[in-house]
Amino acid sequence: MFTAGRKSTRRSFLKTIALGAAAAAVPTAFGERPMKRKPNIIFILADDLGWAELGCYGNKFNETPHLDALAARSVRFTDAYAAAPVCSPYRAALMTGQVPARVGITDYLRPDDTKHLSTNHVTIAKLLKRAGYATGILGKWHLTGYASAGAKEVPPGEHGFDETILSEDTGIGGGSYLHPYHFNKSAKRRLDPPEYLVDRMNIEAVEFIQRHKDEPFFLYVSHYAVHTRLVGRADLVAKYEGKPGAGKGGRAQRNNPHLAAQLESIDAGAGMIVAELKRLGITDDTVVIFTGDNGGETRVTTNGPWRAGKSTLYEGGTREPLIVHWPGVTPAGKVCKTPTMNVDFYPTFAEMAGAKLDPAQQLDGLSIAPLLKGPAAKLPRDTFCWHYPLARPHFLGGRSTGSIRKGDWKLIEFFDTGKVELYDLAADAGESKDLAAQSPAKAQELREALVAWRKEVGAKIPANCRDYDPSRRR
Repeated sequence: MFTAGRKSTRRSFLKTIALGAAAAAVPTAFGERPMKRKPNIIFILADDLGWAELGCYGNKFNETPHLDALAARSVRFTDAYAAAPVCSPYRAALMTGQVPARVGITDYLRPDDTKHLSTNHVTIAKLLKRAGYATGILGKWHLTGYASAGAKEVPPGEHGFDETILSEDTGIGGGSYLHPYHFNKSAKRRLDPPEYLVDRMNIEAVEFIQRHKDEPFFLYVSHYAVHTRLVGRADLVAKYEGKPGAGKGGRAQRNNPHLAAQLESIDAGAGMIVAELKRLGITDDTVVIFTGDNGGETRVTTNGPWRAGKSTLYEGGTREPLIVHWPGVTPAGKVCKTPTMNVDFYPTFAEMAGAKLDPAQQLDGLSIAPLLKGPAAKLPRDTFCWHYPLARPHFLGGRSTGSIRKGDWKLIEFFDTGKVELYDLAADAGESKDLAAQSPAKAQELREALVAWRKEVGAKIPANCRDYDPSRRR
C-alpha cells in the first residue's frame, strides 16, 4: 500500500491513497474487437470549458496541439450535451448514469450544503471496481458539502474510488492554482518555486498510470481549470498576451490569455498521458476521453456559435467538446453528429469493461458503443430533457428553467414566468429566433412532453417558482 510521503514530496499532497485488489487480466471483447485484457478507461474532464475552445473545434487563438492530434485519431462529437449547465449535477449524472433531477442534485453544491451524492447509488466507480478495476479520481469531486463548513462530508472513497488524489476538502470557488491550494488544507508544504496546480495534476495522472499499468484501471482526471478566477501559469500568460488579437487580462471575453494558458496546461497533460501509454505499451488497451462539464463563463469567453453559456439551458450552456479515442475501435478523424448526453458514459463504460449492470441502479443513459464503432450510426432516442430549477437567478444570469430537445426542435420553459421559447436548431443553431408564437402547436407538444418527463423522473420546482400555472402558455 502506498502512503502519503512514501515516494516524493508530491505524495505528501495526497489526501488519501489506498490501492484496491489487482484485477485479473481476463479476455473480453467490445463489438468485434478481441482484447488481451479489459481496457483501461481514462476520463479527462475540464471545468467550465466551452464547446469552441479547442483548435479541433475551430478555435484560432488557443493552442491545443495534443488534443487536436488526439481528435485526428479519434471520433469527435458535435452534439455532446452536459446534463446540466453547472458542475455538481453534471458530476452526479456522470457517476450515476441518471439525470440530475432523478438524483436530486440540480444545482452546484455549496460548502455547507446538506445535499450530497447518496452512497445508495452504484456509481460507475463502484461498478468498475466490482469488475476488477483499480479506480482513482484526481482533482475535483464537488458532490458533497464539507466538514470544514459544518456539512456531512461524503468523499469519493465512499463511492468506489480506491485513490483520491489532490481533491478538495473545503469550498473550491474563487480559483486556487498556485500552491498552497486553499481548497486542500492537507497540502500545507510550500514549494519553491510555487507549484502550478494543472502541472501537478498532470504529473499525478502519469504516476497513477505507472502504478496500475499491469491491471485494468479507471482514472477520472477532473481538472479545476478553467474555472474562474482564471490564473494561468505566468510564462504561458505572457505568451498569449503577446499574440495578435489577445484580450486584456483574466476577464477578457474574447481571446482570454489566462484561459488560453490554463487550457494549454491541460492540453500538455493530455499529451503526457498519451506519451506514457505509448511508453508503457498499453495504448491499444486504453480508452481516452476528453470533454467538459458545462459551457464556458461568458464573463471570460464566448461559446459561439452557440448562444449564452454556463448557468443557462441555451446551447452555449450545455454543448460540450467530446473526443473519444480507442485504437482498433474508433475510426480516425471521424465526426459524429448524433446527440449524446453525459449520462451515456455509465452504460458505455460498463459495456467496455464487460461489467454486469446492477439492477438496483436505474439508468437514464444509453451506451454510445454504436457511435464509437460507426460515427454515422443513430441511437434509439431522439429526445433529451434538462431540469435546472433555481430559488434565485444564478450570478452569471441563468434563470430557473427546464428544456427539451426532440430531433432538431428545442423548447425552453422559464419557471419564474411560465414563458416558453421554441427554436429550430437545424435552421437556427444560435437560437436567435423564438418560434413559440409562430408554431404554438409544436411548442405545446414539447412542453407537454417536458411536463411528462418531469413527472417520470420526480423533478421538483422551488416553491417560489410555483406561482404560475404550468398548463398555460405565454
